[in-house]
Amino acid sequence: MKYDVIVIGAGPAGLSAAIEAKKKNLSVLVIDKGSIVNSIRNFPINMIFFSTAELLEIAGIPFAASTPHPTRAEAVNYYSRVAKFFGIQFRFYWKVISVHRSERGFNLEIKNEISSQLDFASTDKVIIATGFYDNPNLLNVSGEILPSVSHYYKEAEIHFKQNVIVVGGNNSAVEAALDLYRHGVQVTILHRGERFGKGVKYWILTDIENRVKNKEIVTYFNTRVLEIKPNVVIADVCGEEREFECDFVYALTGYHPAVNFLKEIGIEIDEETGAPKHNPNTFESNVKGIYVAGSVVAGYDCNKIFIENGREHGKAIGESLSKKTST
Repeated sequence: MKYDVIVIGAGPAGLSAAIEAKKKNLSVLVIDKGSIVNSIRNFPINMIFFSTAELLEIAGIPFAASTPHPTRAEAVNYYSRVAKFFGIQFRFYWKVISVHRSERGFNLEIKNEISSQLDFASTDKVIIATGFYDNPNLLNVSGEILPSVSHYYKEAEIHFKQNVIVVGGNNSAVEAALDLYRHGVQVTILHRGERFGKGVKYWILTDIENRVKNKEIVTYFNTRVLEIKPNVVIADVCGEEREFECDFVYALTGYHPAVNFLKEIGIEIDEETGAPKHNPNTFESNVKGIYVAGSVVAGYDCNKIFIENGREHGKAIGESLSKKTST
């Protein structure tokens, strides 16, 4: 079957775009290499959104949460219910390998992440809403693939009375370190910068600085990880090589969009910002018929587009699709 629109990415921005396209009476398929709102599912289990529920709503469907600031679980449930309400068609755990232009649109080669089965899907238009959270910034050191190393923080309870090293100094690293500390975990932060990141929320920054000052969370700045071994991290601390004993390592050094995938499709990328070339009014890229939506639009600046503003991209894309279809 050929679709009018295929959306790559089942996050809030991708769902919003899919729903807006469907409202225009277009046939829509959403493909994701994980499950619905897969990035949100990878957030810490007990996470509470800073945004209020109404700022996370899509498609005009009210988000009824137990408190003004919904939990991760409430958000997953909300977006799942909205998708079900609009009857969105999905192919979960399928990864888009390539996108090629055909005589009447585009052909997508896709691969099942579980069985490795290959398949194809055809469409007139493509919307890329792949975000950035699936692509961690790697340390590129020996031992990074050990089972005791993770680029995603889930919960503190599993590390009770353990020694955990957190690599990084921005929001995700700082929040994980504070959560671990408050659950009886011995935490050490290793950060390559001279101080915590400028983007750390001010109330969190004050909290972590007090913990460091009181020596409750030991922190080493100007530190670069050299190697990870079972129960040991070797790092360069201000030019001196040191070893840190640990039970687990969280390498929370940020995430980035799938820039290479965009380039392979033919989308022009700003080499400095990582932002894809697109029309800011319609979100159509330089490749006619391919749109971008959500945080992928911001490139490497992960603090520029959130659910609150990324959800609005779908409306502009829907209007553009409607005009082109009617023409």
